[in-house]
Amino acid sequence: MKFASEIFPFVTPFFAGIFVSLFYHIGLWWTVKSLPSTHSPALLSIGSFYIRMGITLFVFYLVMNNRWERVAVCLFGFLVVKYIMTRMLRPGENASHINKR
Repeated sequence: MKFASEIFPFVTPFFAGIFVSLFYHIGLWWTVKSLPSTHSPALLSIGSFYIRMGITLFVFYLVMNNRWERVAVCLFGFLVVKYIMTRMLRPGENASHINKR
């Protein structure tokens, strides 16, 4: 029972890291997909970066609650999603023609 009481406070930061990572990387995906059709790609890129980073850092700050262990677990959840998404969204064999220009 002691193990569960020590682990439970870190469940919320882990899931917060997962959700903020999904927000960050889906926002990045949307930004990259929108770049060709926008009139101001630099403004879209910079604006999207500041919004995504600001919200991500704000969530990390809220989750931290003056304990570095909580923000470390939140970062771990963030990186787990990043790893999974980069593996799932890796370009396939059909995308190899992009580099042949």
